[in-house]
Amino acid sequence: MVTKAIAPHPGIPDPFTGVDFAQLEKSLRRPRTLIDSTLNFLTSVLTLIALVPLFSVVLMLLWRGGKRLGATVFTSLPPAPLEAGGGFGNAIVGTLVMVGLAMLFSVPFGILTAVYLAQSRSKMAEAVRFCAKVLTGFPSILAGVFAYGVIVLTTGGYSALAGAVALSVLMLPTIILTSEDAIRMVPSRMKEAAIGMGATPTQTAWMVLLPTAMPGILTGVMLAVARAAGETAPLIFTALFSNYWLWERGHVNLAQPTASLAVLIYNFAGMPFKNQVELAWAAALVLVLMVLTANLIGQSLSTKQVQQ
Repeated sequence: MVTKAIAPHPGIPDPFTGVDFAQLEKSLRRPRTLIDSTLNFLTSVLTLIALVPLFSVVLMLLWRGGKRLGATVFTSLPPAPLEAGGGFGNAIVGTLVMVGLAMLFSVPFGILTAVYLAQSRSKMAEAVRFCAKVLTGFPSILAGVFAYGVIVLTTGGYSALAGAVALSVLMLPTIILTSEDAIRMVPSRMKEAAIGMGATPTQTAWMVLLPTAMPGILTGVMLAVARAAGETAPLIFTALFSNYWLWERGHVNLAQPTASLAVLIYNFAGMPFKNQVELAWAAALVLVLMVLTANLIGQSLSTKQVQQ
């Protein structure tokens, strides 16, 4: 059936004259529509199948780890092999301290390097950018070996400081590349306006580029923190483990072996004692929640950067 629309004004031809609107209706009898619907259905099914392992791991952590969670596990120390109870409060504190120190080491250098890469087109900048991209695939265990040779062998002992150095090596490329992208997303007219008002390149970077790109920079920092918090191999080589708190006699001692959630899970998961295996599940749940929180914060900051 051909539908002819009435022309709004005499003498003006109707552009829809001769159009068969029935042919525009969606019907599975047409090969193109059938193929499109089939592919959409297959994509949805495969997506759900891909999400099954993720949700199964999360549900297992909630089921196995949630049984042991309580106030005592956050304030107690790891138990002896044959003792019941205990917790991993020292591992939580050790993880936060080492990740915090790693941020102090990597964030300033990472942001300054990103500013240089975003503002320079020299061969040196290209070489630094290439090295940063290579470091993104750097095996984490090699970062631990590096920190072991530089810090542990030099100081003569495992320490939280050595663990922080290893984690900072892993965090640095993520901070550099994401911060550079965030700075490049700043509209050029803002930079040109600052230069036109007589601002120096340093003032432009400090007062215009960095404040505007700060949500994107914080996104990179949060992603780097999420990666560093879950690393195990570098901390085995550097911080090792400890059944005691990080502080001694009222002050924090960073020059001693330090517990972390990742290494605690690695140590306790293979133990033949039920109590320690349960603590490993609880610690895994806490670690996943910490990493998930960091990722959600980074995602929210990234969305804010895009909206701006």
